[in-house]
Amino acid sequence: MIGNRTLAVPGPTNMPFRIRQAMDVALEDHRAPDLPDFTLPLFADLKKVFRTETGTVFVFPGSGTGGWEAALRNTLSAGDGVLASSFGQFSDLWVQMCRQLNLNVNCIDQEWGKATPIDAYRDALAADKNHSIKAVLVCHNETATGVTSDVAAVRRVMDDLNHPAMLFVDGVSSIGSIEFNMDEWGVDVAVSGSQKGFMLPTGLVIVGVSERVLYDIKNVSTRDADTYLGCGYFDFHYMAETNRTGYFPYTPAMTLMRGLRASVDMLLEEGLDNVFARHHRLAEGVRHAVSAWGLRNCAVDQANFSDTVTAILVNEDCDANDVIKAAYHNYGVSLGGGLSKVAGKVFRIGHLGWLNEAMVLQMLGGAEMAMRDAGIQFDAGSGVGAAVTYFTDTHAEKSKLLAAE
Repeated sequence: MIGNRTLAVPGPTNMPFRIRQAMDVALEDHRAPDLPDFTLPLFADLKKVFRTETGTVFVFPGSGTGGWEAALRNTLSAGDGVLASSFGQFSDLWVQMCRQLNLNVNCIDQEWGKATPIDAYRDALAADKNHSIKAVLVCHNETATGVTSDVAAVRRVMDDLNHPAMLFVDGVSSIGSIEFNMDEWGVDVAVSGSQKGFMLPTGLVIVGVSERVLYDIKNVSTRDADTYLGCGYFDFHYMAETNRTGYFPYTPAMTLMRGLRASVDMLLEEGLDNVFARHHRLAEGVRHAVSAWGLRNCAVDQANFSDTVTAILVNEDCDANDVIKAAYHNYGVSLGGGLSKVAGKVFRIGHLGWLNEAMVLQMLGGAEMAMRDAGIQFDAGSGVGAAVTYFTDTHAEKSKLLAAE
């Protein structure tokens, strides 16, 4: 196919040339005497992205799934209580991992398209008089359905009830793209990955860990040997002790780390608030297009619409996979597929990372051509036109905000 393929999935995302260039270096000695000159400032700047002053951010070779496991293995023992909710593919996979590790899971099942159930969490925590629940899990941004949950609201519930459980957040498709405040929201472990908001290839799991968690890990005197899960590869204490000197307990993915340096620089140069505003603006353009097509968002409540991915429901007599195949084979556009319960019912447009208005219009144009090929009825150009109108009508406001900085 002539021309570049259009990447419109919610990860991996488009990789800026600046990041590619940063990784195009000769392989290096990861135990070189001057390595801390590179790693220590990077660790410090990663804390700015997570918005934590008191926590620590670790970088492991791996993916977001490894981050889920790291959160559980470092802090819990088999039989410990976990409060979680399943409302999409990724929230459900984290629940499944908890069960595989023999944790006692109280999972509140939600309709796919809804968010973390705050009231149900309150009821479960209020009923937990003996504080058997040791960790509360929140999937901040459920990529399968395009739903963002209110992490701050969960923390308020925990604080209102004075419940001592730890708060774990899956921020794989949110951190570096939409608002995330680790310290303000009292998050104990936050998991992210390199291939989404950080605009890198897959291969790094980036984990923010609270001061409280590190203190507890360091000072625990006894663990039940029969129930302790063990940390192994993802040992926070071991990583913290080694990172303190600017090194790693095992071979780091240095090429990706060089890219991560460029990624963090780009995020901080743009300014995190501007990053969040840009993502919201681009997402709004996509949502205007969906409405113009006469289709609807898989997310049930507008307040929970994701600013990084939109899952679009097709009519019952249509198969979303036909749209995805037509987009890929006919026009070189990669759209996200429906997963598990929504397979064949939705196609997804990822709008996160290194992205601007024109790139979003390219995605929408490809989706329109594919929908026509798949026999979906709508006015050709209506979605693209709605997005164009929104972007141009709000351009003056965007310009004022940039000029005020």
